[in-house]
Amino acid sequence: MKNGLFGLANINIELTSRCNKNCWICGRRKIERDYPELTLKYGDMDFPLLEKIARQLPPNIVVQLHNNGEPLLYPEFGAALELFKNQTTNIVSNGKLLLEKADEIIGRLDTLAVSIIEKDPEAEEQLRILETFLRIKENRKPYTVLRINGEVDVDPYRKLNLLMVRRVLHSPMGSFNYQKMDPTIPEIGICLDFLHHLAVSKDGQVSICVRFDSKGLGIIGDATEQTLEEIWNGPLRLAWLSCHKEGRRDLVPLCSYCHFWGVPTGGRFDPPEKAVNESAFL
Repeated sequence: MKNGLFGLANINIELTSRCNKNCWICGRRKIERDYPELTLKYGDMDFPLLEKIARQLPPNIVVQLHNNGEPLLYPEFGAALELFKNQTTNIVSNGKLLLEKADEIIGRLDTLAVSIIEKDPEAEEQLRILETFLRIKENRKPYTVLRINGEVDVDPYRKLNLLMVRRVLHSPMGSFNYQKMDPTIPEIGICLDFLHHLAVSKDGQVSICVRFDSKGLGIIGDATEQTLEEIWNGPLRLAWLSCHKEGRRDLVPLCSYCHFWGVPTGGRFDPPEKAVNESAFL
């Protein structure tokens, strides 16, 4: 390939846009309540489209099999994982189906992040499911982390001895109006998500990132009709890339009101309980 997918490090593929949880921080749920005319038609990605996408991807990049939905609802989740053995696979999940889908997950998925959200009425049940899943999984993959969203009492989770990845909440309608702290900006002054990321919806719409985008402002192509290489090196993305390099992300429709710069914003570091040998630093 003349141009290839050089620079692409991460792709989100939306196996399904369906979800089995009603989170108060979710932009889609807010759309359903306040702007029903923008409500999406939920469904699953056709497996042949998933196969087509998989054939185009280079090895060793990160493939996250989720976007706006709960990936474990995908009927062929285990088969989907088999398509990406040469990449690093990940999902972010609410965890409700971890036990039901354990045979499809354990030993096959590389990394799993379970979202723990502030003020979740289902938190106790989620913790029980997690504890059981970890007992079944033992030392097999996936490497599992907790994604702590907002102000969560993490003490009940410390017994799991998992890495806790903190995230600061922002507006349900998009990555702006962050609570309590400003997003981190990389020294290059260009959004790292824009530089290294793609996202594909369950219908094949390709976007520049996974920021919540109810109006489709970040769409740059269609994977059902174009190759990913054509989209990645296409005139629209390259024009928007020039805007970013000139410090004019305000000229890119989706980026113009986004406060995210491709560096996840969190709080203090919560490592698993492991002793540090101070002599190693002497």
